[in-house]
Amino acid sequence: MAAKAGGVRNTAVAADEAGLRLDRWFKRHYGGLTHGRLEKLLRTGQVRLDGKRVKAGQRLEPGQIIRVPPLGAADKPASGARREPEIPQAEAEALRAAVLARDDSLIALNKPAGLAVQGGSGTHRHLDGMLEALRFDAPARPRLVHRLDKDTSGVLLLGRTARAAASLAKAFRGQEVKKLYWAVTVGVPQAPAGRIRAPLVKRAGAGGERIFVAGKGEEGARPATTDYRVIEPVGRRAAWVALMPLTGRTHQLRVHLASLGTPILGDGKYGGKNAFLPGLSKNLHLHARRLIVQGPEGKLDVSAPLPPHMAKTFAFFGFDLEMGDAPFDDDF
Repeated sequence: MAAKAGGVRNTAVAADEAGLRLDRWFKRHYGGLTHGRLEKLLRTGQVRLDGKRVKAGQRLEPGQIIRVPPLGAADKPASGARREPEIPQAEAEALRAAVLARDDSLIALNKPAGLAVQGGSGTHRHLDGMLEALRFDAPARPRLVHRLDKDTSGVLLLGRTARAAASLAKAFRGQEVKKLYWAVTVGVPQAPAGRIRAPLVKRAGAGGERIFVAGKGEEGARPATTDYRVIEPVGRRAAWVALMPLTGRTHQLRVHLASLGTPILGDGKYGGKNAFLPGLSKNLHLHARRLIVQGPEGKLDVSAPLPPHMAKTFAFFGFDLEMGDAPFDDDF
């Protein structure tokens, strides 16, 4: 719903737009507005979110109010169904084959490593642009309700209706979803199990923005907590680690493990050259293995098989897969 005041629109973020970037929201609703002009409107404070200045990459939450000034030739909101890009048949079939569970309310997908969930600067191939392939018999494409990093594989939920998407998004925001991740680390955490409480903060740097463990009292820091357990070490060289994030911060698991001195295998961003082992895949070894949530139609407990590069590494080290689903059973 949008309210007008002197040519200004105040528009509420819809439930199915949870997690959408602000620039993507404008692309969806005002396709004639160029990115350059949007950036200028943001810099001058003409576009605001809940009355505050924001950046184009700000993630949205349902119910937030976006101030949209008069846009001239681009002022007419987009009408009708948005145009979906053409999806190659092979990619559409591969995406449908990755479905782990489906009912009338949701889809659980085994997201491939290397596929971004949403678009951004320089990202043209992403799951959000391929969701038409997962419509099946529904009247509309499914909706994103949470995200995984581009290089993280595993269980990703989609809402098949606006009501289901809102319900699932609320569950994620309220930390009502239980998530189990598998990772291979370079080195072995000193304690075989523990809880990492380390607030995280985003800082700008020469290579762009990154997440860091925050200093004491640092402005912008957000609490972050991860439970972990070493499932199987390989001497002191590497380890298979199970992780249960109790909060959902960007890059939380990657930064927390790197802070222990045991970066995730393949995570050069946070582990540098120490995140690689000779003869093993350089891809990120982080997998959203299992997810449990109370869905609109009942409890969902779903697990995703490993991606090929992690399956190969597990076979190389001789890890016993049957050991990996038990660590947090009492918590689940």
